[in-house]
Amino acid sequence: MPRTLSKPRPHQGARLLELRKAAGLSQIELAHLIGERQQNIAFWEQSDKPPRADILSRIAEVLAVSVDQLLGTQPAPTRRAAGPVGKVRRAFAAVSKLPRRQQDKIVEIVDAMVEQYNRAAG
Repeated sequence: MPRTLSKPRPHQGARLLELRKAAGLSQIELAHLIGERQQNIAFWEQSDKPPRADILSRIAEVLAVSVDQLLGTQPAPTRRAAGPVGKVRRAFAAVSKLPRRQQDKIVEIVDAMVEQYNRAAG
């Protein structure tokens, strides 16, 4: 169960929390994707102190927003970018870095599994 804050969450932290949840990521998942510790994510969500610039750009990339949107100098996107979230996003990101031939094989396997699931469910 999350800890209850005794005072209102600062704007910077609230923005990061909002964008992370909109992306469907836990603190642990976001930390893994940007190469940081979960405790750092929790700290940034509870403070008005932003992460270093190099980390800000990695967070923005993972959350599919600009650094300005992350910092609140531009409005946050009105809706989440289309596409997978969480573990699925991580898997697809890893697959996208493979050579095209391996990507095609993985897509064939995923398509076959989805088709098999749909037949069983329907």
